[in-house]
Amino acid sequence: MNKIKQDFRERILTLLRNQEEEKRFRKSREILKQLLNLREFKEARAILFYASFDGEVDTFEMISQALKLGKKIALPRIDKTQRKILPVVIDSLDNDLEQGPYGIKQPRINVDKVLDLKDINMVIVPGVAFDKRNNRLGRGGGYYDRFLTTVPSGIPTVGLAFDFQIVDRLPHLDEHDQAVSHVLVS
Repeated sequence: MNKIKQDFRERILTLLRNQEEEKRFRKSREILKQLLNLREFKEARAILFYASFDGEVDTFEMISQALKLGKKIALPRIDKTQRKILPVVIDSLDNDLEQGPYGIKQPRINVDKVLDLKDINMVIVPGVAFDKRNNRLGRGGGYYDRFLTTVPSGIPTVGLAFDFQIVDRLPHLDEHDQAVSHVLVS
């Protein structure tokens, strides 16, 4: 792995982990308001979110609000052997999640609840950092880069970030690195 990229990733992850909880909560609420006002969000019927962890922008309140609005919500279930994401529909944050790989909450497996890619109207994408051209740096596993290549074109992909996660230019992007269509920032 590229040392410059890895050092950069570690620097941002440290900032995420060390951010004051009150500040993280306040900024996450601001990003939630931006999301709720986004035309693409209002129009979306089925959304793939991610379960935030490790200091990331809080997605649990976003998921809660989206469920209350009657949207179909899926979360990624990680298949480590095939190194891919399976979007699984959830009905409840309290009852449908379990601890997954890397310490991230994920849906319990239920093959009847796997969301077909053609039914997804929006993907909320995690990122360690984003640049001003919406390029994204993930945690290094490549799960989302691979997944985003399978999402039908034209489907909005939205990154969520705190202001310190936005840089002018990300170091050493690779050809497999996938950009997002929007980044919501606070």
